[in-house]
Amino acid sequence: MSIVFVPKKLRGKAKVNQETIQRLLDENDQLIRCITEYMQKGRAVECVQYQQILHRNIVYLATIADASPDNTPPPTNSTSNETSMSTVSGQGGS
Repeated sequence: MSIVFVPKKLRGKAKVNQETIQRLLDENDQLIRCITEYMQKGRAVECVQYQQILHRNIVYLATIADASPDNTPPPTNSTSNETSMSTVSGQGGS
């Protein structure tokens, strides 16, 4: 059973740490391997069941990533790129 499945009474109370995230990533790796194996064997029903668990895990990980305050994208460096471009074009015109 997926570690993402948590009884309703415990939802929102579990602390997410790096170990939990790594276990989910490892589980996802195993799910992908199972899905691939079942696809090769033509066992669609089992494949769909594992895909649903994988989807739930990915959505859970995405939710954690979105809620993480330290997961902000780095600022774009467009001003330094513009400066570099103007410097290059300025050198070529001299």
